[in-house]
Amino acid sequence: MLAESLALSAVLFSIGAIGVLTRRNAIVIFMCVELMLNAVNLTFVALSKVYGMAGQVFVIFVMTVAAAEAAVGLAIIIAIFRHKQTVNLENINLLKG
Repeated sequence: MLAESLALSAVLFSIGAIGVLTRRNAIVIFMCVELMLNAVNLTFVALSKVYGMAGQVFVIFVMTVAAAEAAVGLAIIIAIFRHKQTVNLENINLLKG
């Protein structure tokens, strides 16, 4: 059971990493980062069965960071969309006025 959970976590993390590196849409990149965080949570929970409850405590911290990241990330994406009328990161250069 542990090996299957870790393998699933590795696959989910890999999908998220590939999505972050290859996509240009800010919302898709944002979802891929969330997928990577969930893969880490799955790893922590799977390893907590072996090493004790510390993994589940870390999951709560990761979930807190993910919630804060979701709020701040979506606010930034909405602000960029209102200013530039696109969420395609290829067309956005925030350093130019």
